[in-house]
Amino acid sequence: MTDPIADYLTRLRNAIMANHRVVEVPASNLKKEITKILFDKGYILNYKFIEDGPQGTIKVALKYNPVTRQNAIKGLKRVSTPGLRKYTGYKDMPRVINGLGIAIISTSQGVMTDKEAADLKIGGEVLCYVY
Repeated sequence: MTDPIADYLTRLRNAIMANHRVVEVPASNLKKEITKILFDKGYILNYKFIEDGPQGTIKVALKYNPVTRQNAIKGLKRVSTPGLRKYTGYKDMPRVINGLGIAIISTSQGVMTDKEAADLKIGGEVLCYVY
């Protein structure tokens, strides 16, 4: 697999399209950090790290509106790919849907959202957009 982050986002996207409640993805440290950010920002209901074998898995419980059955995640877009990396400085952080969505940035101080990176005045690699 050349791009595990794109695979992670695609598994989430496919589970949302199929109206699944829970999706399992192979774990890595970067995927764990992205999952924590999605939980903190309210895009997913819950998550659980399962340590089985050398790699482990992440169980993600997706969040739906109880009345309209709409998912909290409207879109997931991979920005920086292995073939074309996208970096940004803190002065020109990307704005996702005019500030309604988040951009997940990998910085020298860890994985964080665009707003947190701008507050700390650090740039990094733009991993994905979530809205």
